[in-house]
Amino acid sequence: MDEKKNSMSSQRKKAGKNFFQGRLFSLDFFKRNAKYIIFVVLMALAYIANKFMYQSGIQELITLKTELADAQTDLVNSSAKYNSMILESEMTKLMRERHIDLSAPMDPPYKLTEEN
Repeated sequence: MDEKKNSMSSQRKKAGKNFFQGRLFSLDFFKRNAKYIIFVVLMALAYIANKFMYQSGIQELITLKTELADAQTDLVNSSAKYNSMILESEMTKLMRERHIDLSAPMDPPYKLTEEN
């Protein structure tokens, strides 16, 4: 019994000494737990890689949303420009500028009906 107490107290002293000397984890600890340590390191690397891929995807999404907003603005501007060009007054102005002998009809359009 005394031998057990002596060996336990010497192990505690040794552990305390190792702790204060910065040798908390011995080579034997790493040999015994190598599989777990490798697993934890691989999980940490997978977590970091996943976070990087997520952030890259979010950044690409933000870029695409910005491009979409710009394209929609261009579409509205082009549509407004086109609509202003096809107005009757604009068409008659262009015909006069280019000296084209066309004119807008003065009579309103009428519907053709079939007589029985």
